[in-house]
Amino acid sequence: MLNSCGFDEPVVDDDDIVIEDPGTVLSIPDGFDFSTYHDVKINIVDDGNYAKYDIYAYSDELYDAGTETFENESGEIVTETVYKSDVLDRLIFSGVAKNGTLQQTINLPKFYDKVYIRRNESLQFTASIEDIVNQEVNFNAAESKKSIKSSGLKSTTDYLYSVNGSGQLFQVDPLTGLLTDLSKMPMGSYTCAIDQENKLLYSIGRSNPYPLMKYSIEKDIWETVANLGIGGPRLDYNANDGLLYFSTKAKLYTFNPATGEKLNTWNIEGLDSTSGGDLAFADDGTLYLCTFSGLYLLELDANNVFQSTRISADSLPFQPTSMTFDSNQELWLANSASSSNLIVMDTQTGGWQYKYGPDANNGSDFGRTINDLTTFRVISENVNDTDTDGDGIPDIDDAYPEDKEVAFEYFTPSKYGQGTISFEDLWPTTGDYDFNDAALSYQAVAKLNSDNMAVQLDFTCNIKANGAGFTNGIGFQIDGLLPTEIESVTGSVFTQNFITLNQNGTEADQEKAVIILADDVDNILNETKITIRFTQPISTEKLGVAPFNPFLIVNMVREKEIHLPYMSPTSLGNNSTTFNGTNKDEDGNYISDNGYPWAISIIHDFKVPKEKVAITDAYNFFSLWAESGGLNYVNWYTDSSGNRNKDLIDQ
Repeated sequence: MLNSCGFDEPVVDDDDIVIEDPGTVLSIPDGFDFSTYHDVKINIVDDGNYAKYDIYAYSDELYDAGTETFENESGEIVTETVYKSDVLDRLIFSGVAKNGTLQQTINLPKFYDKVYIRRNESLQFTASIEDIVNQEVNFNAAESKKSIKSSGLKSTTDYLYSVNGSGQLFQVDPLTGLLTDLSKMPMGSYTCAIDQENKLLYSIGRSNPYPLMKYSIEKDIWETVANLGIGGPRLDYNANDGLLYFSTKAKLYTFNPATGEKLNTWNIEGLDSTSGGDLAFADDGTLYLCTFSGLYLLELDANNVFQSTRISADSLPFQPTSMTFDSNQELWLANSASSSNLIVMDTQTGGWQYKYGPDANNGSDFGRTINDLTTFRVISENVNDTDTDGDGIPDIDDAYPEDKEVAFEYFTPSKYGQGTISFEDLWPTTGDYDFNDAALSYQAVAKLNSDNMAVQLDFTCNIKANGAGFTNGIGFQIDGLLPTEIESVTGSVFTQNFITLNQNGTEADQEKAVIILADDVDNILNETKITIRFTQPISTEKLGVAPFNPFLIVNMVREKEIHLPYMSPTSLGNNSTTFNGTNKDEDGNYISDNGYPWAISIIHDFKVPKEKVAITDAYNFFSLWAESGGLNYVNWYTDSSGNRNKDLIDQ
């Protein structure tokens, strides 16, 4: 029996192998496959107008993103922990309902029990958080209270766009108070302003060097215009001169939004407090400013100084930090509590009322900090429905607007995430269960056409841990496809001459479609993309969900494949356990007689244990998770407090 796990040269005699026992024998429930994720079927029914859907894995927990030093809205320099949401990091797929339905099956970590469904009807965004029940999510746009405006565009529809210091960009529907997450910002901010004509949102980062950030509402793309070197809480866009008006303390500035160049500086007189607040232009060009002391009207005098006239009463029970006018010229304000209130104020009398939030007494608390507001108006005649490639999907919704064969993308594990498959390569003998003999990091992107059918699969991967002394190959089998359903496979790396390929790049002599990524894992230590083209569009149900049926080929012995628990070998593999040496997998299910698998797949960037460190030592709850049959400690591999012994893990 050949040997690995840190030995410089392979040893033939199994009796000479020295293995550090993991020290813990696991009592595993019958049939437990060590899976950290499950297939979830998404069923969307939408008989209304054309709308694009984006589906995210959902968690309402904020994660610790580290500390940041910045100037708060009161002008104080503070250092505090920044907590962020990972919802918009977890985009799984996008699509449009065809014949009233949209169905896909996705892989989700088992600790996710909800999905976030965002509906986009010509830039009218609505969202719904849906429970996963029996591995299914059923969403009906007509029945959902969170999905509205399915009967067509009004002439003008307002949405309140908001940002906060945690780097969240979201909208609030002023008619319903419903909140929809839109994008993850490069940096948290106290400011936002919209150029309505060009559908651009501007925001200034809350920390040095205070970047001026520009966001395309149509394309969902952020870019940095320039570093302004100055921060503060107030910003608005003036449609009359095309400039950004920015204010901090008792100063007002203008900036060129295209370049970030500072053009003008004015003093403001008459403010009772210079902390916090916001700027807003009414449609007639009148400029309003609020600070913690209330609402003011600003007017430029003959000496080029802005004089402020107080409008609101002296005793507001909240500190306004956000302000915007809607199409009806109603003035909306917000306070920046951990759960903000949205407030409507009369600009003539300063009278106000809580509209949404914890103090509104209407059950509308959406539990989100609002650091600034601006208004985006969806106007029917201004909606861009250009379809360059003629595939029926407007360019603003099309991931490939100039390619009629491709419209959407379907990610595993997510648009911004990676999964990991880790192997022990001594099967069927005992290993040390550090799972670093070969650890493959990957992201799979299925490219879908306008009918939500897959036309191509891009599998981007690299070996991030290789503790083996063997020359191991690696690949996967797509159990639902025949080799003839593959048009081509490109990008695989071969140097060892023991793999035979069909003309289309799949492995020869296989009943099902087998893709070999590399015949030596050392060949893909750097990021490598393998592209698989299909002979004709196929349903994602037939394609299956990545990572499919992955396997390791041990030391160039082609029949010796190591698979995930209970997965079947390929036509060229052999799990009959007839190999020489001590057999710890007599039933051939890829689970050892002491309870451990030889391979584990995690829909996450898994940090592997250090060499010779058993997974039970590196991860405190692995054993309890496994022995519960996966019911307890489902997030054992994440960086949540107490899960990891960091000094025993390769970072």
